[in-house]
Amino acid sequence: MTILRERMIEDLQLRGVSTNTQEAYLCAVRRLAEYHMKPPDRINEEELRQYFLHLKNERGISAASFQVALSGIKFFYQFTLKQIWPILDLVRPSREKKLPVVLSLEEVCQILSAIRRRHYRVCLTTIYSCGLRLREGTHLRVSDIDSSRMMVHVRSGKGAKDRYVPLPQRMLDLLCGYWATHRNPIWIFPRPQPSDIISMANLTFWISP
Repeated sequence: MTILRERMIEDLQLRGVSTNTQEAYLCAVRRLAEYHMKPPDRINEEELRQYFLHLKNERGISAASFQVALSGIKFFYQFTLKQIWPILDLVRPSREKKLPVVLSLEEVCQILSAIRRRHYRVCLTTIYSCGLRLREGTHLRVSDIDSSRMMVHVRSGKGAKDRYVPLPQRMLDLLCGYWATHRNPIWIFPRPQPSDIISMANLTFWISP
């Protein structure tokens, strides 16, 4: 790990940025450096301008991805390097006005019923029924299920905020039945056994920091 990367991580931690956002910001700076094939602290404002034009005109990335790249790079130069460049305030992601894809109840049931392994089927059903994000669902604890009030305590959600969501009776019955198959004292969905994990080695590649 370079000193500059370590310093940016420390700055992100001091800022209270979540772990996932830290990784996204670091990745944004790394891709900038890879594009210009030089350390990011040696990139000038004109080269930064050309990179953002590359993202917009050549790669055509989505507005959400562009915003992450902009936020990560902006954080690095303004807070880690203490460089205030006008280009960082000029650049803005394009606004997208797309309607969300909303599945019907029948379509959702078909998708969930097609999942063979019970661990994944129950977990995804919980996420859908309670309106959870993926990480919130996979990290549910036994203590998060409040059967007396029929609520689920969601810990450290987006923005590191806790919240409560309603727990349908059918979902409680499903969770109780599933938990009885493993009786883990902490997790509702403990990590699957190695034999249950589908290998994605041929579909995934890794970029080292």
